[in-house]
Amino acid sequence: MIEVLVVDDDTRVARVNAAYVGKVPGFHVAGEAHSAAEALSRMEALPRVDLVLMDHYLPDDTGLAVVQEMRRRGHQTDVIMVTAARDISTVQAAMRQGALQYLVKPFAFAGLRAKLEAYAALRRTLDGGGEAEQPDVDRIFGALSAAAEPDLPKGHSPSTAELVRRALVNAEGPLSAQEIADETGLSRQTAQRYLKLLERTGRARLTLKYGDAGRPEHRYVWATRV
Repeated sequence: MIEVLVVDDDTRVARVNAAYVGKVPGFHVAGEAHSAAEALSRMEALPRVDLVLMDHYLPDDTGLAVVQEMRRRGHQTDVIMVTAARDISTVQAAMRQGALQYLVKPFAFAGLRAKLEAYAALRRTLDGGGEAEQPDVDRIFGALSAAAEPDLPKGHSPSTAELVRRALVNAEGPLSAQEIADETGLSRQTAQRYLKLLERTGRARLTLKYGDAGRPEHRYVWATRV
């Protein structure tokens, strides 16, 4: 599980964001904080924090000041800014201080979910270690671009893509195109087309199931489950 610290000065907003995080497979809320001092204290006290959702407007300091202090103390925890601050200077400062993403309030669950799923994809890419060829580097730097819903090619329906996405997210393991079709009521050909689209955009992963004979069966799993 990816352990997340939610930092927001508004306790109600923090609760909502924490509830959003809890709905995304593979993520767990390690704690909440409502000030800069509390955020730093929680960072020291919690057994593990992989990701901080950081508000910028805190009562005793800014979120970016908290990030600076985290780095000074040796915490290399990843940060996604989640804030109403939308001035370019703050966005630029967040980039320079290593924030991986920047989500502007207000936002819907889908917006945060996309950011978290892209972050999970980035972690999977980096966890392999070793040396990186140019395609690997491109994949690493492009992983977080999946945080935006991909533009669907002509002839693809957002509602159909969402049906397939939900089937994969809710599944306990990899599914074939036929199983997706049975689950959603789509034709097998349509399910296969959307599965290939989700695979190309990095939101689903292809796995192969080998039988006793013949070609392996293509099965798909939602990216955060890999």
